Amino acid sequence: MDMLLEIAQTFVTTCRDVFPVLSLIVGFQYIILRQPIPHLRQVIVGFGCVLMGLTLFLVGLDKALFPLGKIMAKQLSAPEFVFGTKIVPQNPEWWAYGWIYLFAALIGFATTIAEPALIAVAYKANQVSGGTINQWGLRLVVALGVAVGIALGTFRIITGTPLFLYIAAGYLIVIVQTIFAPKAIIPLAYDSGGVTTSTVTVPIVAALGLGLSATIPGRNPALDGFGLIAFASLFPVITVMAYVQIVQWWGRKHVKSRRER
Repeated sequence: MDMLLEIAQTFVTTCRDVFPVLSLIVGFQYIILRQPIPHLRQVIVGFGCVLMGLTLFLVGLDKALFPLGKIMAKQLSAPEFVFGTKIVPQNPEWWAYGWIYLFAALIGFATTIAEPALIAVAYKANQVSGGTINQWGLRLVVALGVAVGIALGTFRIITGTPLFLYIAAGYLIVIVQTIFAPKAIIPLAYDSGGVTTSTVTVPIVAALGLGLSATIPGRNPALDGFGLIAFASLFPVITVMAYVQIVQWWGRKHVKSRRER
């Protein structure tokens, strides 16, 4: 009964949150455009599915994904697991937390591959490019960027280094890449960074950062727990442009070697 009551309360909250979007669409359709909504029955069924899906997803976040991320972070950073003792050394070395970096990279890669927003962008990119941009290729490159970003973000939490240094250096790399990257790929690369911070990736990554900062001695969850999502948005932009630049360089090198023969 408690679970059903919580689902009902979440459903009411979801309806309240979605109502402005529905009002805007209906208002523009009937007042501004003065046209009936096409396929009205299908649209109503679709909105119903959205409401139920969001409701169950939010309940699942609260009951499973957030607790799981925190538990994994606490277990992997527990002194008993890292150092084999309950006593944490005065100045623990950053490489002692190797399992955390590996877990962060793998969880970043896996959640990005399963990200619905990225799947949609990859599908549309494949359609618009006439098949030139491979769906799986784009998803793998973006997932690799998230994996590197999340691993580096956990390194930042463990070492306690300032967040702005990483972000400033990362965007400096992006600016340089943007100057030299093919113009056609730049918008897609920037969008690829944005779509990674969506329904699947954000909850687990946020829980990982909060759980890790609550366990590492001297870290404040409010100050150090957040920031991982910024890494997840930044590094896919770098990897997508780098991938295209490497492919272009390899192609030019291959053509040059053929001509020399």
